[in-house]
Amino acid sequence: MTNVLELRGITKRFPGVLANDKVDISLREGKILALLGENGAGKSTLMNILYGLYKPDEGKIFVRGREVEIEGPNDAISQGIGMVHQHFMLVPVMTVTENVMLGIEPVRGGVFLDREKVAKRIKEISDQYGLEVDPHAYIKDLPVGIQQRVEIIKVLYRAADILILDEPTAVLTPQEVEGLFKIIETLIKGGKSIIFITHKLKEVLAIADDITVLRLGTVVGSIKPQDATSEILATMMVGRDVSLVVQKGPAKPAEPVLVVENLYVRNERQHLTVQGVSFNVRKGEILGVAGVQGNGQTELVYALTGLLPLESGSIHLLDEPIHRATPRDILERGVAHIPEDRQRHGLILTFPIHDNLMLCTYYKDPFAKGISLQPVSIFKNAEELVEQYDVRTPSIYLNAGTLSGGNQQKVIVAREFSRPIELLIASQPTRGLDVGSIEYIHKQIIKKRDEGAGVLLVSSELDEILALSDRIAVMYKGRIMDILDADKTSKEQLGLLMAGVHPAESSRK
Repeated sequence: MTNVLELRGITKRFPGVLANDKVDISLREGKILALLGENGAGKSTLMNILYGLYKPDEGKIFVRGREVEIEGPNDAISQGIGMVHQHFMLVPVMTVTENVMLGIEPVRGGVFLDREKVAKRIKEISDQYGLEVDPHAYIKDLPVGIQQRVEIIKVLYRAADILILDEPTAVLTPQEVEGLFKIIETLIKGGKSIIFITHKLKEVLAIADDITVLRLGTVVGSIKPQDATSEILATMMVGRDVSLVVQKGPAKPAEPVLVVENLYVRNERQHLTVQGVSFNVRKGEILGVAGVQGNGQTELVYALTGLLPLESGSIHLLDEPIHRATPRDILERGVAHIPEDRQRHGLILTFPIHDNLMLCTYYKDPFAKGISLQPVSIFKNAEELVEQYDVRTPSIYLNAGTLSGGNQQKVIVAREFSRPIELLIASQPTRGLDVGSIEYIHKQIIKKRDEGAGVLLVSSELDEILALSDRIAVMYKGRIMDILDADKTSKEQLGLLMAGVHPAESSRK
């Protein structure tokens, strides 16, 4: 079988970092290549080179056997290469049609945008590949799974036959993942070839035809799914044995550390996104909050951490009201926060890594004496945390913005876990992390629980919710659908609740 795409000897250097070192990968025509690797392994750099966002220092790219120069995304598109990014590139206030045609707008009579021509083509693509998208719907009204289909339609509309899917299941329910896999099967039958980037090893084994693993910028091996297991793939990625099963004993919950009653919160656009939410988190337990992104979890966490005001309701931490407290007041009462948006709320990207690692307590001993910072203590703290949490960086003096997304997340986790806490609010704590880092962070979350802290875990990863939680609250459209014992529920039951359906209602249909 011929290779539709080959990268040979791709090397890319950044200051102090060899991101790709003589990388060779190949994609067979009509097949799915899964690309695996730790944070900092070089996957994103490699795909950015393929899509024309970076230029390689060395190496060659071959498309359908012919060497090509890809100077930018337009060159990639002209070669039939399309990329579906993990974070969707859609304009919410525009229709599906307007998003698809953006940048290549056809006109009638030299003046008028020909939306109907584009809508007709979208309908044809939708029918051909089982995408089921209404061309006239507004993006803001579509669930996440349908928005992803729009992204796929965008690249198909531009005649792509080589698709790069970057973490495509990161924000989907189990039912939506099944739907996406059916679409991928249809795409392959339609002659497309796919590079599938993911951290989810079970998905790789279920869908890939070929698997290539990167580690520290080099290819460490390729393997067929039938010859692999999750354990084998994890070992290839990390270079050591990794426990893929969360080891935790039974919870020993005590009195509530956090009590939330009848909470209503508006988002920054003044939409009521949290509606009448009540729950508690007890010392020594993990309450998981499951739900598809965009159902009020973000605003709930912002309200609990002082980043958004309350419309009404109350929040009590250790019997003390905090619903009018500032973020610093809440932090000083023993609340640690791993924010969903690491760049906006977790880091100051233009500050060095060592400063980001003491942002919560920079004004306290040992980092400050009076108004004077203590550089020796600051640097020592940073060096210890970078080593302990395996933050991949050549120097603690580099700005946090130079780190990969996964390593930025490690900086936040290291900072928040390194101080005494009563309550940990962890929002998407392992998003973008590799299996080795996930294993470590899961152990630390369990450790905090077993030390007596309460943990509120917000995650769109159902496997993570089920593995860590003692109780699970499911949010849908700003409300809590149900709160369940983790050991008495299933992924299918949670998936239905995440879609707004009670399992009892589903069984009656």
